[in-house]
Amino acid sequence: MTRRSCAIYATGIVCAHLLIVGIALVVAQVFQTMIHSRLKKEITLTEKSQVFEGWKNPPPPVYMEYYFFNVTNPEEFLAGGKAAVQQIGPYTYREYRPRENITFLENGTKVYALNPKTFVFVPEKSAGNPEVDIVRTVNIPFVAVMNELNSYSFFLRTLVSMYMNSIGIELFMNRTVHEVLWGFKDPLLTKIHSMKPEVDEYFGLMWKKNGTHEGEFVFHTGEENYLDYGKIDTWNGLREMSWWSSNQSNMINGTDGAVFHPLINRNELLYIFAADLCRSIHLAYVKDVEVKGIQAFRFAPPSDVLMSPKDNPTNAGFCVPAGDCLGTGVLKVSVCREGAPIVVSFPHFYQADPKYINAVDGLNPNKEEHETYLDLQPTTGVPIRACKRAQLNVILKRVQGFPNSMFASFLSRQTATIDDESASQMRTLLLIVTLVSNFPLLIVGMGIILLLVLVVLFCRNPIKPCFKKNKS
Repeated sequence: MTRRSCAIYATGIVCAHLLIVGIALVVAQVFQTMIHSRLKKEITLTEKSQVFEGWKNPPPPVYMEYYFFNVTNPEEFLAGGKAAVQQIGPYTYREYRPRENITFLENGTKVYALNPKTFVFVPEKSAGNPEVDIVRTVNIPFVAVMNELNSYSFFLRTLVSMYMNSIGIELFMNRTVHEVLWGFKDPLLTKIHSMKPEVDEYFGLMWKKNGTHEGEFVFHTGEENYLDYGKIDTWNGLREMSWWSSNQSNMINGTDGAVFHPLINRNELLYIFAADLCRSIHLAYVKDVEVKGIQAFRFAPPSDVLMSPKDNPTNAGFCVPAGDCLGTGVLKVSVCREGAPIVVSFPHFYQADPKYINAVDGLNPNKEEHETYLDLQPTTGVPIRACKRAQLNVILKRVQGFPNSMFASFLSRQTATIDDESASQMRTLLLIVTLVSNFPLLIVGMGIILLLVLVVLFCRNPIKPCFKKNKS
């Protein structure tokens, strides 16, 4: 009985210590603070870190899928009717995007880099052969020239239009997918090139974009403040743009979308500078998701990103010239596309004014197929799945002799998902973080278990002193 009494006393002492220490650690959040502090220091773009290697050579494969809107009733449209289109594709390309010419600046607090992109066709993920398949689409060089002539007299515009028709240049063109994407020698641009050599005689939606970069970037490494990790300091030497009509719209905010700071919460807005959109956009939390066994937060552009200035006055700065605004869901990027009458939107005018959707037959916007989103692991801030969707449209309202229209030309979908090896490493890292962060709870749990054992011992055995007193 004496040994059992001693065991009860010992169990009680250990139980009390475990509960006191465990509860104190939980309240003080010592281990959580330690982990967060370590993450803030480790997640930086320093040359020797594993994070830097992942930033320099992103491991997840990135795919670009291109779809085209094939015009099925050109004659009816030219006669004043509603255009009808049929989506064809995808034509899929693997995108390689290593960072090059990396140079650390200002004691490692900033880093300079170029991000050239190379595209390689992937037949097994494509719907056809881009060098064979023909698409009937809007002749953008034709529209651009007629748009430039808008300030001239009706007589001159008519003469130019008749001349272009006489040499076979019309509003719609039939070209292979490869030509429309990667470029062809355009007869109209060739004529102009002979008079103005500075005008390129080739045209393509991705002309000169294979093997080239989107500009010179300087990023914050996160050495000074973990919240600045990956944020853009300058782009092509600029801290703000000059295309738009307000200082707020011209700001270069956020990262390039490849990395984000650790310890992301659901309430914050994430900013990305999209060079192809000539602006920064923000993303808001949507829901929790799981990717390859990894818990993540999904962020997506809210509806106010492309909302009409009537409903979101902060977007008035994207009207150029000031006051010349389009409706909800579209953004005119002519200011940074050499004057071409180009408008971007989400695919099938998702989240756009119904007037754009109803103007063309063959569009069917829906969230599942047309939403842009980014799935981030909140502890590390690492993107583990991304889907960027965009649509290019052509403004036809200023083309003399043709109906007013916002004509959908093509759309792209850029996707990337963390690879299996990186996912396994991420799961291991998160398991370690979870175990360390929850270590105080484990201590409390052990204390509770010993408390239950102590109760059982008390019920089965009366308390007796561990040592008997000597008889006098």
